[in-house]
Parts: sequence; structure tokens; C-alpha cells
Amino acid sequence: MTATAHPAVPAGPAVKAKLGRDDRIMRAFIVLICLYLFVSLALPLYAMLSKAFSTYRFDLSQYEFQVSDETGRFDGAIVTAETLNRELGAIAPAELLTGSDGRLAVTALFPDFSFRSPVRYRVRGTAEDVVFLIGSERQSGTGWQEVDSNTFRKVVLRPVTSVGLGNFVNYFSTPSLFRSIQNSLWISLVSTFVTVSLAFAFAYSLSRSCMRFKGAFRLIAMAPILVPSLLPGIALVYLFGNQGMLKSMMMGESIYGPYGIVIGSVFFTFPHAMIIITTALSISDARLYEAAVSLRASRWKTFWTVTIPGARYGLMSAAFVVFNLVITDFGLPKVIGGQYNMLAVDIYKQVIGQQNFEMGAVVSVVLLVPAVLAFAIDRQVQKKQVALLSTRSVVYRPTPSRNFDLICFAFCCLMALFILGILGVCQFAALLKFWPYDLSLSLKNYNFDLMDGGGWNAYRNSIRLALLTAGCGTIIVFAGAYMVEKTRGFGSGRATFQLLAMLPMAVPGMVLGLAYIFFFNNPANPLNAIYGTMTILVLVTVTHFYTVSHLTAVTALKQMDGEFESVAASLKQPFYKLFARVTVPVCLPAILDISIYLFVNAMTTVSAVVFLYSTDTSLASIAVLNMDDAGDVAPAAAMGMMIFYTNALARVIHIGLSKGVLKRTQAWRDR
Repeated sequence: MTATAHPAVPAGPAVKAKLGRDDRIMRAFIVLICLYLFVSLALPLYAMLSKAFSTYRFDLSQYEFQVSDETGRFDGAIVTAETLNRELGAIAPAELLTGSDGRLAVTALFPDFSFRSPVRYRVRGTAEDVVFLIGSERQSGTGWQEVDSNTFRKVVLRPVTSVGLGNFVNYFSTPSLFRSIQNSLWISLVSTFVTVSLAFAFAYSLSRSCMRFKGAFRLIAMAPILVPSLLPGIALVYLFGNQGMLKSMMMGESIYGPYGIVIGSVFFTFPHAMIIITTALSISDARLYEAAVSLRASRWKTFWTVTIPGARYGLMSAAFVVFNLVITDFGLPKVIGGQYNMLAVDIYKQVIGQQNFEMGAVVSVVLLVPAVLAFAIDRQVQKKQVALLSTRSVVYRPTPSRNFDLICFAFCCLMALFILGILGVCQFAALLKFWPYDLSLSLKNYNFDLMDGGGWNAYRNSIRLALLTAGCGTIIVFAGAYMVEKTRGFGSGRATFQLLAMLPMAVPGMVLGLAYIFFFNNPANPLNAIYGTMTILVLVTVTHFYTVSHLTAVTALKQMDGEFESVAASLKQPFYKLFARVTVPVCLPAILDISIYLFVNAMTTVSAVVFLYSTDTSLASIAVLNMDDAGDVAPAAAMGMMIFYTNALARVIHIGLSKGVLKRTQAWRDR
């Protein structure tokens, strides 16, 4: 019996799954948080980039003048400002480049000008859109404006705007500014090499030895995260400065410059590198070490053929993270950099010192390039690191070795001494009356209300900012991560969200803060009302530290089986009940971690908020900077230590909450 062939049935139109109420609500949430990130990140960056490529220049060919005789009759020739300047050479070509608020007095083009002269002047534009000022009054057009000599000195020209690379040409043609790129790259590379080397040795000691007090060493290694990056600079001034305790150890060199920046950078980036490398070493497969032993490979050969290849992606990731932290840091080089210019400090000098916002935007773009490249490479490295994990891996258990354990213990003691020494010097400096002349102890340096910088109100503002950032930020971040992980379909919206969520880590704090000036300080912006308030400080802080918080939330959510959503749907339960009764309790450890991460960083951040605070919203970290600038170094150290103790207390509370709350919500893990 033969089978008969059936004619092919033509495929019908694709059937789209019908969206339920929960799907529509979750997609709306994704769009809403995308809009938040778009307004708080994408639009400000666009405004900054527009400013960087906007060139302002005085076009002298657009203005014409006519001068009367002493009787007031205008019988003379009409001349342009360009012709006058060509004959006199009064204004150099470089002086014609200016900022958006630039003004040029026209009296420079008239060498015989006297404000007491009876001579009168006429001025006009060559086109209707040409603008100039007479005093504070705006004038435009081709009609003559006649003024006397006294008023003529108040006539100023306004620049014209064009889009191009003029600002960048000006930047790279200025040797002192261009040198900042070389300095930043050199310091970042040296600091990265030193930090990663020390962090690897420290992490290796913790994971590959059987030495004692590993928990204490881990705790000490995490301490630099709790202080602003300015604090190690202050400690180094007391140790190796012009009147430092250990000045002789510098052998004639100055701590103000590359030496101080590198040492301080090692201090505040060490825990970041140590965490990443420790994670990389913890996933090593013990079977490889057993194979090395069976092949009678030496410990040294095993190290180079097993340990280093297994941890290479962690080392590379740590290197890029440290590089990014150093090249974008502002506080440390500002305190101890001296005349050694760095890119982040150049932004501050251009904006605060010279009010040249366009050049500040140009430096921001230059700083953004290596930061984005380092971030992009780091993301690729992390993807490869995940691909190395195996379900058959066996956890490595170190075996005791008296000599090796002793060497590891000695090295960890040295690193702990370095970290505790920096913190101890700062606390010692905060308690001295007047270094080095009066070494008696006193609490007068904690009388912040008598110092420049904001007083105790700045400290209270920092706590308020940290609490608001931790509360609002955790809700926004976790809700956004939940929606993007649990929403069905909507690929384009989820992809857009992921892109916006990853972007903040690639944007330096100084760049983001300057971008907020251009965007939110624009009177035409409906959100201009939040400029100079606590709201904008919370907004920039949450946005600046969004990426790490988002990745933490996503990692926790990926551990949950998708069957939870299927069961809830079969029981016709709305997603928000599942979210409140199952997702939040299960992910509570990650939620608490996100909260403390945002709190600590809000207390210590400087670069992201240094352009945005007002008199009423001054912060403790900014007070450290301002007091150091004013010469009140000891009070600056005292405020820095207040930040440290506040963050340490927050960590203790976090640990207490974790043990108490998690004991009730995570009991299922022990079943």
C-alpha cells in the first residue's frame, strides 16, 4: 500500500499573542523608566556634546562704523570692523574665539578714542540677524545706531555660533591642556599596574592560603570604599607634604604630583580590584590543580599554567575598572596633584575657574573617549569570563603550608597597615589643634560651622541625599530590572532599556555633572525648576550609580525560575502580587545590597555633584574639597572621617538588617 502525497498547505498569517493587562502594565513601566533614563542621561549628554561642537567667534565683517567730525557731521567713509582690525592688528585671531557669553568692546578698534571727545559714532550690522549691545540693551539689524563718545565705550559685539571642530582644534593646540591627556593616561596606566598587582597578591593570599584572620583582612580591604577619594590625598599631605611626618622618605621628591596621585589612587581603587580578582580566583577548578600535582608540576609552574590563565579575565576586568576609576577621578588629583594637570581637574578649572563652559565640554568629550573604550572592553571581557564556568567544576580547597601561609600573612599585614595607616593619619590630623606647632588633642576641627564649606548642615544634607538616593534609587532600579527580565516579548523596548541602563557606568561623574548644567540650567527646559535643589542631586547620583545596581538586581532575578510567573498566570494572579509576595522576599538580599551601595556612594561622591550643589544643598564631600581649598586641611580631614564613620555605621546596620530580616524571609533556603 503506497502513501498518497498531500498537497502543501499554504502558511497563514502569523498570529500575534494577545497582550493581557499585566503585559500592558509591565511594558508601560519599561517605557516609563526608559523615559527617566532618557531625560536623566541621554538628553543631558546630547546637550553637552552640542555645546562641545558649538564654536563661538566674533565675525568682524558683520559690523560697520561711521565716525563724525567734531561738529557732529557724518561725512566720513563707512568702514567695517574687519577693515579696522586689519589695519591696526588690535585684536589677534585667537582673541576672536570666545565662549557663548563672550563680548568684545569696539573701542579697541579706535586708537584715538576718548570718552570725553565731542565726536559721535554710528554702528550697525550688515544683516538683519546681526546682534550687538549698547550697554545692556540688545540691538540688531541694518539700521544705524548713533551714540556719543561716552556711550560708545559701552558698545560690545556678540559672537556668532557655528558647528564644527573649532573648540577641539583650540584645545589640542594648547600645550598645557593637551599635556593633561598624557598625564591622565600615564597615571592611570601606572596606578592600574600597581593596584592590580597588589590586589591579585592580596586576593591570592586569601583564597590560596590557610592563614588566619582572613575575615579581618577582607574587612580592612573594603574600608577605602567608605571614604571619598579626597581623603587619601589629605593623609599623604600630612605624611609626606612640606611639613609631613615622613617627608625625609621622599628623598627630595615632592608628594604633590604624580607620586601622590598614584599612591592615593592605589588606596581608593584597591578594594574594587580585590573584589573582582577574588571572584575570579574563587571559581577555579580544583581538578586542574590535582592534575598538576599528579604530573609533578612545581608550584611556580602551576601558578603560571593554571592559576593565571584561569583568572586572566578577572585580571583584565579589574584592570579596566581601575583604569576607569583613576582616569575619571577628580577629588584626589585636585587635593594633591599640585601643578600636575589631569583631565578631570581641567574640566573643573575650565568651568569653575574660567567660566569657559564650551572648553569644559570639550575636555569632557576627551575624557569620555577612554572611559567608554575601557568600559566597552571590560564588558566583553566579563562575557568571556562567564563562558568559562562549568557545571563540573570542583571548589578548590587550599592545603596548609607553613612558609607560604606566613608569607601571605605578612603581605596582608602590610596592606592592612597601609590602609589603616591612611585612615589613622586622617583621624590623627582631625584631632590635632594646629599641625605641626601645637600637637595637643582637641575637637575644635569638628566645629564645621566656623569653617568654609557648609558647616554641619552640609553633613546633614549628605545623609539626606544618601537616604533619598538609597530609597528612591532602589525602587527605580529593582522595578526596572524586574520589568525588563519578566516582560514577555517587547524586544525593542527591553533592548533600549538595557542599553540605557548600561550607559551610566561609561560616563564619568564630572562629565555627567557638566551635562546637567547644560540641560537643566536652560530656562527653556520645563525641568529647570529642580536646578540647584536636592532633587537634582538625587537624580544625578541615582543615574551615576545606576549600572552596578541594575546588574545586581538582574543577577538576583535570573536566579528565579520562570515557572513562578506561569503558576501566577494559571491562578489568574496579577503580576504585582507575585512581585510583592514572592519576588521581593526572595531577592531581599540583593535589594539590601543595592540600598547600601547607593547610600555609601551618595555619601562619598564628589565629581558628579561638584557643579550642581547650591548654598542650601552643600554636601559633606564637597565641604571636604572646599575646606581643603581654603587651607583648613585638618577640618577637611575631620569631615572626611565623619563620612567614613557614617558609612561604617550604615554597613553595620545593613549587616544587622540582613541577619534579622533575612532570617525570616530566607528560611526556605535551609530546607
